[in-house]
Parts: sequence; structure tokens; C-alpha cells
Amino acid sequence: DEEWPEAEKAEKLARGAALKWASGVFYRPEKLEGLGNYRRRETQRNSSIQSRLKSTVQSYLEGVSTGLEQLRSAAQEVQSVCQDLGAARWALLDSADHFQGLQQMRELMEEHVQLASVVQVLPQIFSVHEVFSHVLQLLHGQHLLEAHVELMVVEQLRDDILSQLHLRGLSSAQATVLSYFSGLQDLNESLAKQLWDIVASSLRLVREDPVLFVTAVRIIEREEKIDDTLLLEATFLPPGRPKGWRQKFYQVLQDTITGARFHAPRMDAEGPGLAKHLATLQKDIVSELRVVKDLMVQCVPAHYNILSVCTATYHQALTSHLQEILREDLDKQGLFLLLEWALHVYHSPEMMGHPDLLPEVDVSALDPLMSSEVVDQTERRYVMKVKASVFEWMQRTLEVEFKEWFREEEPETDHQGFFHSALPAIVMQMLNENIQVASLITDSLQQKIYNMALEELEAFLGRLREALEQCGKEHQQDRAVPKYYISHLLAVLNNNLALSNSVSSLHPDTACREVPASLQAALDRMQKKATQLLLEELLLDLQPLCLQLPSRKWLSGSQLVGSMCEVIDKYAKDFSHVRKPLFTLLLAESELLVANQYLRALLQRKMVCKSREERGQLCHRLLQDATQLRELFCGLGLDQSQQSLEAVFALRELICLKDPALLSLEVLGFVTKYPDVSDEHISTLLDIRGDVSKEVRHVVLEMMAQHPQVLPEGYRPIFSTILVPVPELPFCLRKGKCA
Repeated sequence: DEEWPEAEKAEKLARGAALKWASGVFYRPEKLEGLGNYRRRETQRNSSIQSRLKSTVQSYLEGVSTGLEQLRSAAQEVQSVCQDLGAARWALLDSADHFQGLQQMRELMEEHVQLASVVQVLPQIFSVHEVFSHVLQLLHGQHLLEAHVELMVVEQLRDDILSQLHLRGLSSAQATVLSYFSGLQDLNESLAKQLWDIVASSLRLVREDPVLFVTAVRIIEREEKIDDTLLLEATFLPPGRPKGWRQKFYQVLQDTITGARFHAPRMDAEGPGLAKHLATLQKDIVSELRVVKDLMVQCVPAHYNILSVCTATYHQALTSHLQEILREDLDKQGLFLLLEWALHVYHSPEMMGHPDLLPEVDVSALDPLMSSEVVDQTERRYVMKVKASVFEWMQRTLEVEFKEWFREEEPETDHQGFFHSALPAIVMQMLNENIQVASLITDSLQQKIYNMALEELEAFLGRLREALEQCGKEHQQDRAVPKYYISHLLAVLNNNLALSNSVSSLHPDTACREVPASLQAALDRMQKKATQLLLEELLLDLQPLCLQLPSRKWLSGSQLVGSMCEVIDKYAKDFSHVRKPLFTLLLAESELLVANQYLRALLQRKMVCKSREERGQLCHRLLQDATQLRELFCGLGLDQSQQSLEAVFALRELICLKDPALLSLEVLGFVTKYPDVSDEHISTLLDIRGDVSKEVRHVVLEMMAQHPQVLPEGYRPIFSTILVPVPELPFCLRKGKCA
């Protein structure tokens, strides 16, 4: 029990479990009848368990016995081995002196092996120069593959010798070997020269006889493999390695493409020569890329990407070539051709988008043929060239127009009888054509040309106005020159209106038709100048009649206004040769001129009424003249609301007023209606009445001072241009010499 406490514990647990089981089974008296059966079953079960335990223990004991036997045998064998090792150790110690002789034999054996190797390669070494001669013959006969095989053998021999010398540190002997194999370098260079000549002619060879080209590619690939092998080993790199012939292949091919097409002698920088040059480039590039795509691709390994390399080479060479062309002093046609070719033709189905090249050839992933900065600079150069051309054409047109003014013929008329010349059509056609041509390139160029066109048109209008002024000065010196001065002025007005109506059509954006303010101002100045010259002509014909106003003869009933009406009617007939808005403008300006001259004559050469009868007679004459003039202009088509002759009727009311005491109220209404009337004008009107006392005059002028007027927006001045003579002061000394 002391040695196996677990057994005692296990027995107690087993007894407890058995009692628990028995109390559960036999808790009722009738269950005791099956006690015998339970006893027999448990007895059999115990017997079975005991037999299995005995069997298991027996097998364990047999295994332990076998293991012990094996351990005993192993111990004996280990002891025997230890004895043998000890004996061998003593034997080796006894033989140490004999190993000195074996070391010398080993060295002799290694030397013998090396000498045997040298003896084996001696025939090859002695035949090197003979091989060189044979290789040279093969190269002359263009048997390149055979020549390259023999060269590789000789190279391998030389490299093996150099490698052995390098491993043994015999660098001084390497120079002797290199000198012996010096002919190898010359043969390599000769072979390489033939290879690069073949590559340079590759586009022709792949069409005629691709064998030579394929041979060159095979040799290049052999050399590339040798380079890769030597670089991977990285122990010894023979002289001349790596050769890098594949990279040289690309370089020669690129140099050939660039030199053949883009290093030609300087071409004609003018339009026709440049157009021919670009057309030749387009044709040749498409043709050569088709050869590369259809033939050369089949002659080289796929990893060469030969089509992509050639496409990129052509693209880069074209970029540089166009830059060289742009350095020339190109005319506008040449600049246009370059822009069109680089931006449109290059990507079109006629060139890089050719059906025979797609989809393999794709330049969309490459940089633009002309960068945005270069395009912008070229567009600006083109605009400057076009600007110079437009200026020249416009100046020539202006000179022709100026000569037309002095011809002994009236200007041309259209189907409606309006005077005009070819100037608007020529100018607008020229500008519109340049804008439309620019639209074929880019929207930015079209906008630049449009802006330039407006600037040039504005400058042209300035020069046209100066020419018109010069013509007017010559006409002032001799009114017979030009003969049809008025007709040409009317044609100028119609031309100006035609230009004004056509300017909006130049804008590239049809939705935006607004005319720039500066150009509209130039058009307005041109119209104003022509109108001014016409009115000056009318004034020259009216002045002799206005000089007779006012007078006693006029007051008694002369036909001065009738004569004025005849002059006006004559000019109105001439005005009928301009279009309606201009005709209305000329009528309005003429009516304002007539009213102004009539009032000027009345105020500057003032006539003082000596009696009420004379005032009544003056009022009657004013009424008749104003009515006659108003009816004339109304008959010509000028609405009464647009006429300035109403000022004559208003002035007549001031003169006809019977009670001078009411003048202050009438004058207030008058200056309110015509705010440009000054104190001098009113004072002169009061003088014309002849019955205004100093007190009334003072009241009237005081009232005007208390009610200053401001000109409303859009008001047409009538009195501000009329200067009245300053009256002499009554207290001035009499004229005469001082005492």
C-alpha cells in the first residue's frame, strides 16, 4: 500500500462505484431474484479483463527483453569501433612522413593536366592566322553566318586563355595573347561594318531579298546572348565585351531613317516648295511604315518591337525637322501649310491614320508633333504675316478708292439707285476669307485672325477718314474738284453702313454678333466725318442766303426762304441715293443746320423793332419762314417731332408777347425747353423786341440766374453753337485819341 497508493485509491473508488450501482439495481426486493445472473455476468467480465491485462503485460515484457538484448549488442559494437579508430589513428600518425611525397605528385599531376590542355589547343592556336584569312574571304563573299561562326570559335579560344591567365594572376602575359589575336579585332570591325551597311539598307532589302537582313539579325542575336552570358558570370569580362550590337542596330536604323528623309539640303521655304516637300515626306513615310509593318516585322524577333521603334523614330525626326523649318523666314502660306500638316494631315487617314497602318501604328500615345507652345508661336507668326498682307491689300484698295473720288464719273449705283463702290465687298471678302482659312487649323487661330481683322479694319477706317479729310481740303480749294464730290460722299456713307452691317458676320461664333466698342466708334467717326463734309457743302450754298437775314427787304416779303428751300430740296434729291437710315440722318442734320443758321442770322445781326407794327411784321415773317421750312422737311420725310425749327416758333412767341411784364414767365418756359440758351441770347432777343425796359430785363436775367438749367441726356444743342456779339457798355469813353 505504501508503494502503490494509487491502487488503494482506485480500489476504494471501484468499491464505491459498485455499491452505488448495486443500490440502484437492487433497491426493490423483487430485483434480488436476478442476483445470480448478475453475479455470473460480472464474473465472466472480470475473467475477460484479467486475461487481456495478462496478455498486454506479457507483450510489454517481451519487448523490453528484446530492447535490452539489442542495447547489449550495440554497446559491444561501439567498443569494437573505438578500438579500430584508435588503431587507425596510430597508423595515420606513423604514415605522416609519406604525405610529403604525395603533395609533390599532386602538383606534377596538375601541371601535366594543364600541359595536356595546351597541347590539345596548340593546333587551334597555330591555325589562328589561317582562320583569319579564311574568315576574311568569307566576309568578302558575304558568307556572314559562316564567318561569324569561325570568329566565335577564335574569340572563345582567346577568351579562355585570357580567363586562365586572369585566374592565375598572370596579367603581364595577357598583352602577348592580345597581340597574337590582334587580327580578331579588325575582322570584328569588318563584320560589324557589313552588318550596319545591311541594317542601313534594311527597308530596301526586306522588299528585294530579306536573306541578308535576316542573317544580320541572327548574328546580332548571337552576340547579344554571348554578352548576356558573360555579364551573368561576372568573373572575367574579355576585351570588347559587351558589344551591345542590338542597341547599335536600333541606332543605325534610326540614323538611317533620320538621315535619309530629314537631313536633305535646305528646301525652298516658300509655299510651293514647302508643300512639295511635305507631300513627299507624307508619301515616303507611309510607304516605308507599310514596308516595316508588312515585311520587316517578320524578319526580326518580336521583342524588337521594330514597328513601334520606327514609328517613334519617324515621329521624333519629324518633330525636329519641323522645328528646323520653322527657323526659316516662312511666308504666310508656308506657316499655314506647316500648321495644317502637323495638326490635321499627320493624323489623317492619308498619313499616320492610313488604313494599311492601323491599328498597329498608333501615334496618339506619343508627344504632339508640335507642342502647344510651338503651335501658339507659329499661329502668332502667321497672324503677323496675314496682318502685313491685309494692310497691303487695304492700302491698295484705299488708294484705288481715293482715285475713284476724282474721276469724271459718278459712283456706281445698285439696283435700288444707291451710290456705292466695291470697297466694302473687297475689304469684307478679304477679312472673311482669312478668318475662314484660319478656321481650318484651330479655333484659337481663327480667333486670333478675327481679332487682327477687327484691328486692321479699325485702322483702315482711320486712314479712310484721313483720306476723306484730304479730299475735303482739296475740294475747299476748288469746289469743282472732285466733280462729283457730293455723290462720292454719299457713296462713302453707304459703304460705311455696309461695313457696319457686315462686321458682325465676321465673328466665328454665330451666336455672338456684337461689334466691339472701339470699332463701332471708328465707324461712327467715319459716318460723322462724311456727314460733316456734306453739311459743309450745304452750308456753303446756304450762307449767301443767310447773309441777307434779317433785313428790311426780307421783312417786307422777299423770297429768301424760298431760295433756301430750293437748295435744300436739291440736296435732298442727292440724299435719296443713300439708304433710309442715312437719309433720315442727313435730313435731321440738315434741318438742324438750317434752324441753327436761321437763328444765328437772327441773333448775330440783330434787328431792333422800332414799333409794335414792326414787331408784328417780324412775327409774321418768322411764322411764314418757319412754317415753310417745316412743311418742306415734313414733305421730305422728316417727322415734325424730330425737327429743331420749333425753336423758331418758340422764339417768335417771345417776340410777339404784347405785355413785356410777362416776359419772365415766357422766358422761363423757353429756357426750360431749350436749356442751352444763355443770358446773352435772351438779352439779344429782348433787344430785338425794342420795348423792354431795364427793370424788366433785370428781372428776366435775375430769374434765369435763379433757375440754372442742366442739359438732359440726348438733348440736341441748338443755341450753344451760336455766338452773339458782346454789346458795348454805355459808359465807355468815346472813341478817339487820348488828350
